[in-house]
Amino acid sequence: MRLSSWLIATLMFGAVSGLALAESVLRFEDCPATVESRHAAMPRMIFTDATARHYRSILREAAKEPINFAGHYVLATWGCGAGCVMAAAIDTNSGRVTSLPFTVSDWPLDITDPLAYRADSCLLIAHGSRNENAEHGTYYYAFDGKTFTLRASTTNVGR
Repeated sequence: MRLSSWLIATLMFGAVSGLALAESVLRFEDCPATVESRHAAMPRMIFTDATARHYRSILREAAKEPINFAGHYVLATWGCGAGCVMAAAIDTNSGRVTSLPFTVSDWPLDITDPLAYRADSCLLIAHGSRNENAEHGTYYYAFDGKTFTLRASTTNVGR
């Protein structure tokens, strides 16, 4: 997966406000990924953390879906209660499963899906509250195949 120069720019200019970054830099196109075709069957899944092991049945079922994230991943999402979502990226080449390191809840009413992502991008955008925290906002994560790394955010406490 090719990560573009915007990742380097956001690291170098991290002191710039999250809002400015979000409006001027963080777009799906800025973190491109080449979408691969699925030719072979899904390899045996490798659950890299306790969350992935706990939800292995959901993840095995989701792995049958088409590639929808970062070139060759299936981003599986599932509910964790009323108005709460969890997710994990399933590598269709290796079988490695990487859980999103937080839950998402309490997203704005005008948002129908709190997680935004595309097959041709390594950018994941989360709207709402992470881990049911009082801080709400929009969070921009880059996925490198092993880790979701926060690149920018726009937040407010208690809305």
